[in-house]
Amino acid sequence: MKKFGIKVSLPNGDTMSAAHLLGDEWESTRWFADEKLRDEALAEMKQQPPYYRKGDTPTVVYEKIESENT
Repeated sequence: MKKFGIKVSLPNGDTMSAAHLLGDEWESTRWFADEKLRDEALAEMKQQPPYYRKGDTPTVVYEKIESENT
């Protein structure tokens, strides 16, 4: 079972959290087999996406999480 994860959510008041878009409670979780893989993926996720315009920044919150199941 994959124990180490990254929870991706929107900050409070983000325009994408409007009901007709993603909604207040939108989140996504990705799981990894170990901390190293999770941390590498997190570092990559935090980089500027290549398809964004210069100066645009994604407004997401990344949170390291661990499953209580072993």
